[in-house]
Amino acid sequence: MAGTWSGGGSVMLDDGSSERIRCRATYHVAGPRMTMSLTCASDSYKFNLAADVQAEGNAVSGSWSESSRNVSGSIEGRGGGGNFQVLASGPGFNANISLQTRGNKQSVTIRADSQFRGANISLTK
Repeated sequence: MAGTWSGGGSVMLDDGSSERIRCRATYHVAGPRMTMSLTCASDSYKFNLAADVQAEGNAVSGSWSESSRNVSGSIEGRGGGGNFQVLASGPGFNANISLQTRGNKQSVTIRADSQFRGANISLTK
């Protein structure tokens, strides 16, 4: 997973609209710890997600932040081998995040309960 990935997908907003987005992700892995930076943008929407997680067995926990909206919180879930299912939560925000990596292809699915309803992203290395 370590390295830089890029691609695109779509973001769904609370008004029911969706927009095409372009994304770039960077992962740094050091033993059981991983930091991630994911930036996605469309013509009218942008988010900058950062996460710092630690694995202990199959359990994953850590913190996340989104700089353009100045929100942050915790991450808890399960994962390993490039596949993760986590819940990112913070004040007024909860999102289920699924990340699957197969070789040089990665898919990220986010489902949230806020103005940002979710995203489907496909990345390649």
